Amino acid sequence: MSDQIPVSIGERSYDVLVGRGVRSSLAEVIHGLGARRVAVVSARPAEWVPDTGVETLLLPARDGEPDKNLATVEALCAEFVRFGLTRNDAVVSCGGGTTTDVVGLAAALYHRGVPVVHLPTTLLAQVDASVGGKTAVNLPSGKNLVGAYWQPAAVLCDTDYLSTLPRREMLNGLGEIARCHFIGAGDLRGLALAERIAASVTLKAAIVSADERDTGLRHVLNYGHTLGHALEVAGGFVLRHGEAVAIGTVFAGLLAGALDRIGPGRVAEHREVVEFYGLPTALPVETASAELICLMRRDKKALHGLAFVLDGPRGAELVHDVPEHVVADVLERMPRQPLGRLVDPAELHGTGAPVA
Repeated sequence: MSDQIPVSIGERSYDVLVGRGVRSSLAEVIHGLGARRVAVVSARPAEWVPDTGVETLLLPARDGEPDKNLATVEALCAEFVRFGLTRNDAVVSCGGGTTTDVVGLAAALYHRGVPVVHLPTTLLAQVDASVGGKTAVNLPSGKNLVGAYWQPAAVLCDTDYLSTLPRREMLNGLGEIARCHFIGAGDLRGLALAERIAASVTLKAAIVSADERDTGLRHVLNYGHTLGHALEVAGGFVLRHGEAVAIGTVFAGLLAGALDRIGPGRVAEHREVVEFYGLPTALPVETASAELICLMRRDKKALHGLAFVLDGPRGAELVHDVPEHVVADVLERMPRQPLGRLVDPAELHGTGAPVA
């Protein structure tokens, strides 16, 4: 049993399939594209990649922020050239969020765009990175600063992939699910994991369909991300993306409260939801507020001053020109813990049992 969720954006529309075994649909998707060759970029073992039905080049990849850069994109495009890939062929990603982003950007740039199909293998990639067409890589000065919009031809979220993930990688994806609570998905805490994935994807699909190019409504998907991205960069990416977004979600609730946009009960709800998913809620004691504010000024939404997606009377929305002294005060009021205590030391290297 699988869910088929449409992303409706005119001629760039596509479906997201969520469920057990849906990766077996890959050959059918490739056939529908009319591709004669496929380059599969995979951060997972070869046996995780289903048959494409056509001549295939399998390229190894590594998930993780260190390889999320323009050098990796260039190297992939060079392999596409050697393989003879044309604009009538296709590219497939198989891996986590960073692989999805890098491969998506390579597909967007090669020959000014070739079709790409995503097979996200982590919870984070299934609920976020693979859907919506945003592709980007990092610069030394910040996260996701170079990118393009390039919608996939299809996304196959096979939940069987998740059975092998360590606990910390599952928590990484739960950080994105937790923030969905505050941007329109409702309370997902009582649902099974597959239902949470489908609900998160359905919400994102509706938002992307209404605002593909991030000109308004789509900003709400960045809930918790402004501080989250700053925490990732400041800590040298020791914090995973979902962990940092979880902390950013708690901060967003406190900041909205400080600006009198929401009441104390709703502020407390931010922490309660994040804690329910077993995610961190405190700032790393090693990171100074001034450094975080400096990094948040580089956020793509901050056209001038500081900007955050915040809860309020009309729901979540982008708020510009948030006073720096208020941001600094909220950061100083947040609890702090050593970075090593925010994440279970046993899980820093990816160990630990999967989360049911």
